[in-house]
Amino acid sequence: MSEALVQEQAAPRLALVGHPNVGKSTLFNALTGSRAKVGNYGGVTVGVKTGELFTPHGQKLELADLPGCLSLVSRADDEAVTRDVLLGINGAPAPDLVVCVVDASALERHLPLVLQVIELRLPAVLVLNKIDLAESQGVSVDATLLSEEVGLPVIPIRADEGVGVLDLKQALRFPFPRSAPKSWHAAKKSEQAIGELSERFNALGLVNPDRQAWLALADEGFRKNLSSEAQAEVHGVVEESDGGLTPGEDLESARRERVREIVNIAVNEHAGEQSALTDKIDAELLHPVRGLLYLALIFFLLFWSIFKWAEAPMTFVEDVFGAAGDFARSALPEGLFTDLIVEGIIGGVGGVVVFLPQILLLFLFLGILESTGYMARAAFLMDGVMSRVGLSGRSFLPLLSGYACAIPGVMATRSVPSAKERLLTILILPWMSCSARLPVYLLLIPLMVAGVFQQALVMFGLYALGTVTAFVVARLLKGTVGLAKDHQPSFLMELPPYRAPDWRYIARHLLERATAFLVKAGTVILAISVILWALATFPKAPSGEESDQFEYSAMGRMGQAIEPVVAPLGWDARLGTAMLASFSAREVFNSQVAISYAVDEEDDDAVREEFRRSYELPTVLSLLVFYVFALQCFPTTVVVARESKSWKVAIGQLAGMSIFAYVAALATFHLSALFL
Repeated sequence: MSEALVQEQAAPRLALVGHPNVGKSTLFNALTGSRAKVGNYGGVTVGVKTGELFTPHGQKLELADLPGCLSLVSRADDEAVTRDVLLGINGAPAPDLVVCVVDASALERHLPLVLQVIELRLPAVLVLNKIDLAESQGVSVDATLLSEEVGLPVIPIRADEGVGVLDLKQALRFPFPRSAPKSWHAAKKSEQAIGELSERFNALGLVNPDRQAWLALADEGFRKNLSSEAQAEVHGVVEESDGGLTPGEDLESARRERVREIVNIAVNEHAGEQSALTDKIDAELLHPVRGLLYLALIFFLLFWSIFKWAEAPMTFVEDVFGAAGDFARSALPEGLFTDLIVEGIIGGVGGVVVFLPQILLLFLFLGILESTGYMARAAFLMDGVMSRVGLSGRSFLPLLSGYACAIPGVMATRSVPSAKERLLTILILPWMSCSARLPVYLLLIPLMVAGVFQQALVMFGLYALGTVTAFVVARLLKGTVGLAKDHQPSFLMELPPYRAPDWRYIARHLLERATAFLVKAGTVILAISVILWALATFPKAPSGEESDQFEYSAMGRMGQAIEPVVAPLGWDARLGTAMLASFSAREVFNSQVAISYAVDEEDDDAVREEFRRSYELPTVLSLLVFYVFALQCFPTTVVVARESKSWKVAIGQLAGMSIFAYVAALATFHLSALFL
């Protein structure tokens, strides 16, 4: 047991490093068999994923997929994570070997980061990914010449197809080679200052002092995180240089010059069909006016498909749960236990699972847009709009993730360079309608309109309402979080070429989302449904009449207590208790309404019929508006507290969005009652 533990601890550590969207996560999956998320836009990896692999020589290795970064002179939290791992500081052990992944079609942009890794004196291997894409764009890379110029082994691969992965594993032979020699130099004064500071850091006992020295001089953000003693040494070296010391600029200039030399020697370019096609498509899709119209049309078609194509599978799910309930009712004796099984468990879970086809359709289309490269274009298009409210296109990617779930969206804000812009993004992100709101929307929208086109239009309107409100509030909060009124955030993003959808990734991602949804339905929602059934069942009404049961039950009494608060919204006790229950999981709203009306949860038509009999259109509109704006997700509040490092911010966001939702629902009810 102890020998196995020692062997586990002694496994050599590898780190995947590269720009966003270079294919690191795809390569990570190919090497380890893991299922890290892969997308064709920047910001997918915001933490460190680790896995294990075995080389053909039987050597066990530990592999870490680091967040994509453009430079080790970090601008955002995710880039700082990559920097710290390579430096071996802040609790992160330094890797024994760095696997630098570059896009063969964009070497001149990607090689400066490789040279920074070499400056850290870390052993490295250069992986030349997307060689097929480079060839389609008329770019030919001589791997042998590139290896000679950079001083590293160069392995050409196509990670998405697994081509070259075995060659890479063959190259990962332990013990690893020494670090490559540095063949470029900054100005003499800067090089001397870096050497002097390295010696002083070594005297202070800093980890890897030679690696930290040039970053301490080049990166002000990194320097501020050093100890006071280390900062004093930095100031001392700067003062002794008699001014004019710019190691960051000097090194960057030297790297760029060296990269140009390498590219001129190892790369041959000529006009390519793929590059010309990409330019033609972008000329249309990135048009400042038509591009936004295309973006709106794409998302409208997404919502239209959710209603149009999900009808048959939803009917199938309803039939399955209906048959299961009928079977349980016929096989079990009458009584509370049978009611619990049929109404609390089968009905409660079925009332949520029935919406799985529509949720999967949402993720299917988002996956297609990601893997084809369109999401990066969407971020580019939205940059102009978002810059007016203090955000940038880089914030668009976390906000877009919020359409799936607010939690990963909040975590993805680590890729936003500005701390203030990141906080502003976190504050408005829950207004992006997440997939947990879909069951509520899909239950209520058919009560308003009947046609698929009209339903898709209403759905699009709800998503647009949340998004537009988020931008308006961002504009209002811009000064509150400390952003200057004239703040214009910069946005630099590499637009990937268009590619055919990666169906294997999309299928795997859909399977993961379906599994996560079903696990949630079978655990959290199941438990809540059972609790709600018990609250609606006990105590029993003395009359024994089902129509009297809700008012006499514990749930009914809770509803009566909250009814004065929700009555101005056009709600009654049943809707009030359903709203409260959905704070644990929004999807529970559907189950709770069905339980309170004693109808089958999986029978949406029956639930809607009860709605039609009990409520007018203004009440439905009020509910929809409330669910657009209310945070109603305690796990999101916990994550916001962790990411913002402030419970005050998290609780303030929860309270503020709840009050905003209440006021908006109140105004919606009374205005619609007045005019409709």
